Amino acid sequence: MCGTDLWLAQGALSFRPFPLVLGHEGAGEVVAVGEGVTKRKVGDRVGVFMMRKADGVCDFCHEEHTNSFVTAANCANPKLTGVTVDGAFSEYIAVDVGGTVLLPDGVPYEGAAPILCSGYTVWAAIRRAAPKPRARIGVVGIGALGHLAIQYAKAAGLHVVAITKSTDKHDLVRELGAHDVVTDGAELKAAGEVDVLLHTSSSHELVLDAIQGVKPRGKIILCGIGFDEMNLPALGLTSNSLQVIGSAHNGIEYLVEALEFLARGEVKPMIEVFPKEQVGEAFDKVVSGKTRFKAVVTF
Repeated sequence: MCGTDLWLAQGALSFRPFPLVLGHEGAGEVVAVGEGVTKRKVGDRVGVFMMRKADGVCDFCHEEHTNSFVTAANCANPKLTGVTVDGAFSEYIAVDVGGTVLLPDGVPYEGAAPILCSGYTVWAAIRRAAPKPRARIGVVGIGALGHLAIQYAKAAGLHVVAITKSTDKHDLVRELGAHDVVTDGAELKAAGEVDVLLHTSSSHELVLDAIQGVKPRGKIILCGIGFDEMNLPALGLTSNSLQVIGSAHNGIEYLVEALEFLARGEVKPMIEVFPKEQVGEAFDKVVSGKTRFKAVVTF
């Protein structure tokens, strides 16, 4: 269950009228294939992600972009699992073959599901930042995205600094792999500035404060979605030659890489599992912020 699912259910985001089956982080077994399908077979273990299929005929598609959220935002008529077409909160789902990814052997479905959006998001963002070896990376917001970002950054050999105002999470983020934990931008600056600041929060406020702890010529990578205003400090950005970069999955190859980290045991989502009969309870717990950190519904 993703934050986007909550916003769709609450009407904060809307791309088609309800009724709509939500869910864009689905994992399961192929039980049937359509005529002409050769890339998947019955028995394959697959994951289903949001950007299912571009229309292939609009002006944007004629430019032959990679399949990512950028396509979702710019294609004239995209198929988006759980957003514009029915999604994965169901016992069975029919999907286009291009909207699936093969899961590594031995990876449980419950562990794979959170990687199909949350893990994909943060690993693609780290790759978008292209940090140098042993660079310092700050992760803002320790939730569904942030707890995975810490693990991916640590596995990639980076020095990880977690930025969170939730002091009750400090011990946990160290267990996840953070080398340092700070509460705000002033502490970040004092602890040693970062080369990359990774925005994984649902609020922009903490990110704006943390910018003071970014090194000159550093990068701020946006992969979290917030509905508050983000008024960037123009003087600070210009005088320090900072880069502000949006990141939106960026290509299926990064999802494949993200799943490989999971298969090697270098990344492990923290999940709470709910049977389908308790999907309403799962929804309420995620809305209240009491889930640490991903709710997974089984069918």
